[in-house]
Amino acid sequence: MSTTTTVDRAFGAALYDDTDTALDTGASLLAADPAADAELARRGEQFVAGAWRRGWQPADVVRLVRRELDDLHVRLVSALIVEEAGRRPSPGPRWAAQLQDLPAEPPRASDRFSYATAVLELYRLLLRLPALEPLESRDAPRPSAAPRQPESRMLTRVRALLAKAEATGYPEEAEALSAKAQELMARHSIDEALLAAGAPAGDAPGACRIGVDAPYETAKAVLLDAVATANRCRAVWHEPFGFSTVVGFEPDLAAVELLYTSLLVQATTAMTTAEAAQRKGGRKRTKTFRQSFLAAYAQRIGDRLRAAAEAQTADGGGDLLPVLAARDVAVADRTERMFPATVTTRLRGAGDAAGWEQGAAAADRARVAARPRLP
Repeated sequence: MSTTTTVDRAFGAALYDDTDTALDTGASLLAADPAADAELARRGEQFVAGAWRRGWQPADVVRLVRRELDDLHVRLVSALIVEEAGRRPSPGPRWAAQLQDLPAEPPRASDRFSYATAVLELYRLLLRLPALEPLESRDAPRPSAAPRQPESRMLTRVRALLAKAEATGYPEEAEALSAKAQELMARHSIDEALLAAGAPAGDAPGACRIGVDAPYETAKAVLLDAVATANRCRAVWHEPFGFSTVVGFEPDLAAVELLYTSLLVQATTAMTTAEAAQRKGGRKRTKTFRQSFLAAYAQRIGDRLRAAAEAQTADGGGDLLPVLAARDVAVADRTERMFPATVTTRLRGAGDAAGWEQGAAAADRARVAARPRLP
């Protein structure tokens, strides 16, 4: 029997039938034919390439596999993505960065049957991936069309501030550092907008996907939306897949990715501290406390980030307003074309008064008052 026939029979038995019996039949066929392993891997790379054609990117696929399956499946799909990527140029710097973040440990299973079972479970998932909105705009230049610019000194300062914010054990200091980082991000965005205003036409909004992981994903999505709005972006949450698509100009997208990650780390740290105080008072930890804490934190942080961004915009002078207004229109238009039918999601389960109060207090400590114009 040829290796192709073995793989076809295994796929015919297992991929289009969701039962465990069908899965066992397919895995048994593959386990009994080691010569089929190369063909099995080649088919897996084809499934991965099919995911790219349907709008998925490496981080999206790995995130969903981690969400739906196990660590072995994550290592399996990561190995397939790396092999498939080696056969063609990277579409752009974001894609290349996602490849670098893939788990490096090779997949290992206790026996051939377990390995074959995991492969078929993974292929079942890849085969059923729906089409996503493509992130590359037809109106925008290809990411690889222009050379990658080195990271500016401004963003280097931002990264340093956020690293300090995550490392400090003092909530007030962490929030003050985050506020300073947001001011620098706003200044950076303004400078980029002014440069673009004097450059040839062709600069257009882009998009990226940012993971929004369980638990308390609704509150985290609200936080991401607040950060995106403060940085002149739009965020659309895809709850079933565990991510939000953020639309905006490249400097603003970079700012959103940086700040959201840092604020999420800080929010979790502050929430843990608040819970410890609650337990000392005799109260047990509850899900509604955490949900309420994160919801209040997101709402208040959003207000303060917007205030910081508006203060920097006001410092930019009258020539800046038409430029930013044009960018806002471009972002809104790109979002509408990508997602013509969106709905508003309500945050439920945030009825814990103590959690809301603690979360709001943690965000209130942020120093976001207007400061002198940045150099």
